[in-house]
Amino acid sequence: MDHDRSASSLNLFVTGRPGVGKTTLILKVLERLGTDAGGFFTREIREGGRRLGFTIADLGGDTGVLAHVDQKSLYRVGKYGVNRRDLERVGVPAIERAVEGSSLVVMDEIGRMELCSPAFRSAVEKALDSPRTVFGTIQDRRNQFLDSVRARPDVTVLRVTVENRDALAGQLVERISASLAEREGRSSR
Repeated sequence: MDHDRSASSLNLFVTGRPGVGKTTLILKVLERLGTDAGGFFTREIREGGRRLGFTIADLGGDTGVLAHVDQKSLYRVGKYGVNRRDLERVGVPAIERAVEGSSLVVMDEIGRMELCSPAFRSAVEKALDSPRTVFGTIQDRRNQFLDSVRARPDVTVLRVTVENRDALAGQLVERISASLAEREGRSSR
């Protein structure tokens, strides 16, 4: 299911099974790039070895609860209630600020929980349509929105595995650097 359209695709996503290290890979690549990045990432909330939910944080430090087993919500994904308010308070503005003022827009992750918000889906589309490079994770599930993102000609999706995740970091740094240079070249014309 990897979609590799070109070595310098303008938008790069990674996918893979839960727990394979996608977020860790994103953070490692960002550290190595050292570029001006904005956006958001998610992390597990664990207690006593049990996953209870997920946080969402923008790269500037604002955080919220994306989903939790104890969250009362109309929106449920598995055992988790989705906190659409925090998704729209933290995630949507993080994407919008990144599109306005950063070279690289980070979205970790686009998945079922995040898709409970039309405002979030709209922010993702605006980022992909913008002159910015987008780097993120996309859930390895099929639905109309996720399929439409993967089908875009300016999107490359690479699969992360335990075997390739270390080597993939260097490849992603090269690809994102090329994309940033290509976009910079376009904007200076």
